[in-house]
Amino acid sequence: SIGIPFPDTYYKIVKPGTTEELDANFEGEICISGPSVMLRYVDNPEETANTLRRHEDGRIWLHTGDLGTMDKDGNVFIKGRSKNMLLGANGQNIFPEEIEDKLNSLPMVNESLIIQKGESLVGLVYPDYDEAHSMGLSDEDLEQIMEQNRQSLNESLPAYCRLSSIRLHTEEFEKTPKKSIKRYLYTE
Repeated sequence: SIGIPFPDTYYKIVKPGTTEELDANFEGEICISGPSVMLRYVDNPEETANTLRRHEDGRIWLHTGDLGTMDKDGNVFIKGRSKNMLLGANGQNIFPEEIEDKLNSLPMVNESLIIQKGESLVGLVYPDYDEAHSMGLSDEDLEQIMEQNRQSLNESLPAYCRLSSIRLHTEEFEKTPKKSIKRYLYTE
């Protein structure tokens, strides 16, 4: 990863929903302060108040909505978005983007989305249909490959992050102009 320095910009990790700063290597919300930070949302004072907050140090901090950690040297590591975080059955924080990154690297997976169904995690997968058809694979073959992918993926994940199933999705997931999957369309 490449770090991009911004002069006079400060970072800290806080307990989500608060201004309470966390120690190094604890996961929380990433906050930024400095001249490169926006001043406000235009014509939206409510969102400005939710996003820009004055902390105990007197500075105005931007609450990014990104979750991450900071090591003792001040390096920030992004884990995912707070609004995408799923809560496991025993209260564990599950970051679907981390699971999706691993799933997307497995055979025949074009893109994926992790959703929560009750207390279970389900992988929605849009397979690489072009490659599958060029190899003469049927839908049943793809289902078997995805089950192998699920088993392989689950071996590398903590128990609370394991997928109960993978469902094939026949169309690409709808995306924003920035090419992010519109997660809200696929929640159950």
